[in-house]
Order: sequence, then structure tokens, then C-alpha cells
Amino acid sequence: MERKLSNYENIVDSYVLEEIKRVAQSLEGLSLLHINSTLVGGGVAEMLHSLVPLFNDAGIKTRWEVIEGTSSFFDTTKQIHNAMQGGRVEFDKDMQKEYERINQQNAELLDFNADVVVIHDPQPLPLIDYNTKKSPWIWRCHIDFSAPDKGVWAMLKPFVARYDAMVISSESFMKHELSVLTSIIPPATDPFSAINRDLSQEAVAAKLAEYDIPQGVPLIAQVSRFDKWKDPLGVLEAFRRIRQETDCHLVMLGSMASDDPEGPKIYADVAAQADKLDGVQLITESDPLLVNALQRTAAVVLQLSRKEGFSLTVSEALWKGTPVVATRVGGIPLQIEDGRTGFLVDYADYDAVAERVLQILGDPDLGVELGREGREHVRKNFLMPRLLLDWLQVLAKVS
Repeated sequence: MERKLSNYENIVDSYVLEEIKRVAQSLEGLSLLHINSTLVGGGVAEMLHSLVPLFNDAGIKTRWEVIEGTSSFFDTTKQIHNAMQGGRVEFDKDMQKEYERINQQNAELLDFNADVVVIHDPQPLPLIDYNTKKSPWIWRCHIDFSAPDKGVWAMLKPFVARYDAMVISSESFMKHELSVLTSIIPPATDPFSAINRDLSQEAVAAKLAEYDIPQGVPLIAQVSRFDKWKDPLGVLEAFRRIRQETDCHLVMLGSMASDDPEGPKIYADVAAQADKLDGVQLITESDPLLVNALQRTAAVVLQLSRKEGFSLTVSEALWKGTPVVATRVGGIPLQIEDGRTGFLVDYADYDAVAERVLQILGDPDLGVELGREGREHVRKNFLMPRLLLDWLQVLAKVS
């Protein structure tokens, strides 16, 4: 469907749409360019597919460009991603040269003609060094870089310092040593996307049957890239403990993002361990309707991340009224109020994960109540119009 602000009139509070119109009027004629590293896979691309049309509907002339890169470039940017989240990496001068070389090549190909340019995440961060900057540039960092590798951060910091503003997802990610104007904008999900739109029971059943997902046993699911920061091996460990107490089935669904070269290796490691357990199903298809059906059907959705900028999959599940058990890291606690909109656990406390999942499986009324409160929390705080309004307010500051 074509994204229009009017689509949300019966979902979000009216004052949000009214404020969008008011702020957008003050920005009349403004043009905006978003640049990231992939069209598909991950929350950034998912949000931009909905957000860009809504910007245009609000009167902001908005484009979206994607950089291109070599396999070695994306190997390098994956190492940067890991380092930004505090991982131990070996980052050398040759990797830095490749990182900067590919950005320089892209800078020669891209059209930066816009009143404001928004760069998403570390992959295209150096673009700012390779063009004649004539308008405000904003760096939108979607990951938790509260405790980055010092060496890699020292390499990235001069690029960040050139930006006019920075947007992060949580107060806990604030970099106080930077003088860059910083705004906090949590991500948001779109109720009209293929991942979230309403599905009939028949459509849900047909989609699950397409992937041979059993429908007569409680389903537990984690929808995430096969990435060490999502702790997929920990999900298997938690499931092992849950299944010792009750019959259930685990589905781990994660498409392979084009800018994440580690995915196949992580998947192979997970598959080797999953083969040792009964009732585990791994799926790597990029099928938003499968995500939708699985999140609607699951008795519990897990998100056991080690680090997490936000994790849209939490809001997606809550929007469908499905209870979530997740780690209290990064932006996840913004979405889950422990005991009211879901359950939070400490990272790697798999006994606590199992305990909370078994509690929900044993008390269907609790699952319904958590889901009801979770959906309302998402409706008020994490739907696309709120995200658009936050961005308009940032644009008003920098333009």
C-alpha cells in the first residue's frame, strides 16, 4: 500500500498527526537525502521503506540512496560494527584504507543535492570527507556504541565530529566528549508493513504450513539475523532448558543482510548445535509475511541480545499482542517495562529465560495481559508517525 499519514488516523493519537502537519509546514520546500548500506535486511532498511514515503507525504522531498561496496569493504564494516559494540577486533591500516576508499568511490557516484543529508550507521560515515559539504549533515547511529573499542572509535571520531548533528536511540548511548548536537530518537515500526499488517487466521496457518512449522504445539521464536550479538547459541541453550519441562517448538528466523558477511558462519555454528536438539527449526528466508505469521502465532517471542541498539522485532511482536522475554540491554528496556509489557532478564541468564517462558506457557491469561499492555505501549510510543515527528523536529533544528 502507498504510505500516507491519513492511514494512521484511527491508530495513533490525533495530536501526533496535528503536530506533524504543524512542524512540516515550517519546513515547506525542504529536501532530504537518506544514505545507508543495504535495501533489505535489518531494521534500518525496514524503517526507511516506510519513513521515506511518509516524509514525502508530509511535504519533505525525500530520496534514499544505498552505497555499494566490495566483499572486503563489508568484512571491514562488520568489524567496525563489532568494535563499536565493544567487541575485540583486529583492525589494521589496510582495512581503514579500504573503508575510506570505497566511501570515496561512492561519493563520486552519489548525488548529494539535498537541503539535509542523513547518513545511517558506520558504513557510509566517511562520505562526509569526500564531497563539498553545502548543507547540514546528520549521522544516525542505530547501534549501541556506549563502550566501543578505543582504537576503532579513535579512527571514526574525526568523521563524526564533522557532522552538524547526530541521532541515537537511547540516552545511554550519549557521547559526552563530542560537541555535535545530539538528539535521541528511538526507532519505530509500521503497522501497515508486510511484517505487521493484519493477517487472517487462514493466512497465518497457510504461511506456517508453507514452512512446515508445527501448529499443534506451543511455539517459541526469535526473529533476528544470525549474528553473535543476538546470542543465537544462547537461545538454543534457553530452549534446551525449557523443553526439559514442557513440549514446545523453537523457530529461529533470520534473513541474511547483504552488508553482514559473518551471517553464514554464525548460521553454520548455530545449525551444528541445533542438530543436537529436538524441536528446533532454523529458517533463513527473507519473507516478511512469515515473520508476521510467526510473531502472531508464537506463545513467546525471545530477544536474547548481548548488545542492541533497539531491536524492532520486540516492538513488532508486542504490536501483535505477543508476550516477549528479552535481555535488558541497549534500547530493549525502552520497549519492555518488566512485568507489565513483557519480561526482562540479564544477558546469559538462561535459567531466568526458561523460568519466564514457562511462567507464560503455564498461565495463558498472563500472556494475554502482557500482550495487551505491550501493544498499547507500542501504539503510544513506537509507531511510524512518532518517528516522523521526531525527525521533523530535528530537521527544524538543523535547517
